[in-house]
Amino acid sequence: MKILLLGKNGQVGWELQRSLAPLGDVVALDFDSPGPLTADFSQPESLAATVRAVAPQLIVNAAAHTAVDKAESEPDFARALNATSPAVLAREAKALGAWLMHYSTDYVFDGSGHTPWVEDSPTGPLSVYGRTKVEGEEAIRASGCRHLIFRTSWVYAARGGNFAKTMLKLAQERERLTVIDDQIGSPTGADLIADLTAHALRHARQQPEVAGTYHAVAHGETSWHGYATHVIEFARAKGLPIKVAADAISPVPTSTFPTPAKRPHNSRMNTSKLRSTFGVNLPDWQAGVDRMLTEVLG
Repeated sequence: MKILLLGKNGQVGWELQRSLAPLGDVVALDFDSPGPLTADFSQPESLAATVRAVAPQLIVNAAAHTAVDKAESEPDFARALNATSPAVLAREAKALGAWLMHYSTDYVFDGSGHTPWVEDSPTGPLSVYGRTKVEGEEAIRASGCRHLIFRTSWVYAARGGNFAKTMLKLAQERERLTVIDDQIGSPTGADLIADLTAHALRHARQQPEVAGTYHAVAHGETSWHGYATHVIEFARAKGLPIKVAADAISPVPTSTFPTPAKRPHNSRMNTSKLRSTFGVNLPDWQAGVDRMLTEVLG
């Protein structure tokens, strides 16, 4: 089986190169990949030629415009990456009879309330990023191609920058920190997303009726303040020279740090559909973060 992976150098894409390998031959591309095959999502129609040249049975799209604040000032570029290009991939997947795996986000919701969002909850994005991700989802569904869409949130990986690494750096430099405590979600490792993807695609090829949208996040919930506190105390216990005291990590509201794009306050996501359909267990968010920190800290 041939698998076309797009966005291979992102956090999720990097892990997908590992998790997809047992399923078949992976052709992994990014926007700057050398050679005749291109994966430039700013040129959506060029993707069609790439898909036709590879002729895969599975297309896994891990590419996206994820710079949430920057998207506010470049909506057309964000739309090309998050909506127009996925629509092209869906069209080509339909023509080939291939499966399309695509990733979406908690930002498709308005962040209201305290109840975990389910897959058919009404969308209400607050930002350009969220709106373009909704458009991408809708285009895939409208195409009629066989697809899986995983909505996830608060993604991190040992490779590249992430919130935890930023907190560790600041905790070694400052005696006090202020961290937002009124946004609630589940930190989710790119490795977990990649492993769930491989498991779900294997299942879907045998049972096509499972096609659709799923919420895929680690178990449990926390605030950014709770996340930061966990990371810093883990590092302190491992002997890292932490300057900030445990009682000097102050919780503050979102309004303390204004940003161009509005953030959802409630990013809780109900994963019952994913767990029951694919028979998977989702580990507590702390377990994945601890594993990542162990790798980062050596």
